[in-house]
This record gives sequence, C-alpha cells and structure tokens, in this order.
Amino acid sequence: MKKVTPGVILLAFVGLFFLAVGVLTAADVPDTVVIDNKGYERDRQGPVEFSHRAHSEDYGLECKECHHRYVGGENVWKEGDAVGKCEACHHPSESKGEVEKLQTAFHTNCKNCHRDVGGDAPYRRCNECHS
Repeated sequence: MKKVTPGVILLAFVGLFFLAVGVLTAADVPDTVVIDNKGYERDRQGPVEFSHRAHSEDYGLECKECHHRYVGGENVWKEGDAVGKCEACHHPSESKGEVEKLQTAFHTNCKNCHRDVGGDAPYRRCNECHS
C-alpha cells in the first residue's frame, strides 16, 4: 500500500478549499436584481430588472465589467471581493467630483456596453430594459 505524503494531503485540501469558496460565492449571486429609482430627482422610465445569469452565462461578461473599486484610476475589484451597494459611492441625485450620480453611472455603463456589443443589445429603446 502506498503512503500518502503530506504534500498530497495539502494539495487535496487546497483544491477542496477553492472548490468550496467557488460554490459559496456562486450561491451568493442572485439570478436577477431590480435596479430601482430610489432617490433619483427624475425617473421617467421605471426600474430595470437585471439578469446576472444572462449577462454572465449567456453573454460571457465578467463581473469586473460592472463591479468596480477604483484606485489610482484603475479598477482593482476582483472576483471574490465584496460587492458594495452602488449608492455607497454614487449619490442618487448629484455627481461628486469624478464620481457620476447613480442614474448617470448606470446609463453610462449599461448603454455603452450595449452599444459596443451591438446585435440585439438595446441601448436606444428605453422600454426594452425599463419596465
């Protein structure tokens, strides 16, 4: 019978650890999120139901394409980092310095991405995203 070395045990433990973290992280991500209008000065279109699943699995987007934490002008957020509420940095009704107000930040990120990918991704027809 072969003797199991400490290195093999350690390797198996590390592999199981990363597998467990991946499963737990994936379990924390909701399938859909409602981006609502709380605090906006004006909201003519209503909330947006955003599908994490469609954007990540169907469209192949990385989480970092929406989630961010900027340090020195670079997005240093990485998968596994905490996901803060957008309004923690983006004020609902006013821009502060280089940080856009919340509604502008959503529009800039979503519309520019939809425009860049082309195809069926709506960026001019408001009611295709807004309920």
